[in-house]
Amino acid sequence: MTDALDTLARWRGSAHGCVLLDGFHTLKHAVRFGAEIPVAVTTDRRAALALADELAPDVRPRLDALLTEVPEAVYASLVARPHPTAVAALAVRPARAAQLERLARLPRTAPVVVLDDPRNLGNAGAVIRLAAGFGATGVVTTGTVDPWHPNVVRGGAGLHFATTVERLTVDELPPGPVFALDPEGDDLRGVKLPDDAVLAFGSERSGLSPALRARADHLLSLPMRPQVSSYNLATSVAMTLYHWSASGGAPA
Repeated sequence: MTDALDTLARWRGSAHGCVLLDGFHTLKHAVRFGAEIPVAVTTDRRAALALADELAPDVRPRLDALLTEVPEAVYASLVARPHPTAVAALAVRPARAAQLERLARLPRTAPVVVLDDPRNLGNAGAVIRLAAGFGATGVVTTGTVDPWHPNVVRGGAGLHFATTVERLTVDELPPGPVFALDPEGDDLRGVKLPDDAVLAFGSERSGLSPALRARADHLLSLPMRPQVSSYNLATSVAMTLYHWSASGGAPA
C-alpha cells in the first residue's frame, strides 16, 4: 500500500504540465516516440507486460521499469473513464516553442494538416493518428479545442508524440501554400500536392471558417457521389494524405 500511496503522490505532483495517457496503446506509442513519462500505473502489471510481450516487445523493458501496480480504487481515482487495459500514465507535454519551431521550419518534406475549429475530440484524435501514420509534419487546430485534451490524446492512441501538434490562429498558420478542402473547389484528383502544403479541413457541420477560406491559396474538393452530404473528417484527411503520398510523398 505504501508504494501505491507514493505513486499517487508522484502522480499528483506531476500533473501540472502533463497530459494523460489513457490505455496500453496510448502509453506504448508515447514511449516508442520518446515522450517523457514521470509516472505510469496499472491494476495488473503481469497482464500489462504480457500485452507488451505480445504487441510491443520493443518497449517492454521501458514499460517494465515504468509501471507501478496500484489497487483498482487508486487507478479509478486517477482516470475518469477507466480503459479496458487498466493502464494509465502522465507524459510531459512538449514545449510550445519547440512545437512552433518545427512547424515553421523550411523546407518541409511532408504537409501540415490544419483542422479549422474542430468540435469532435475523437475525430481530432483520429486525424492526429492518421497524420502520424503518413509522416505528416504536424497537425494544427484553430478554435477553442485543445488538441492535447485527454480525449484527443486517447483518440490519437498516443501518437501526438510521433508528430507535432499545436493550436494556432488562422493568422499564425505555418508557411506554405494553403490547400483548403471545400465542395466548390477543384477536384483533388487533378492536383499534385507539394510536400510543403498546408492542408486545411473545416468542420463537418459548418465547413471552413471565412478567415480560413480567405487565407486559402487553392480550394480542393473530394470526389463524392451526388446527394451524399459529407465525409467524416478523419476520412477526408485520410483521402487527402493518401493522394499526397501516392504521388511520391509517403515516408520510407
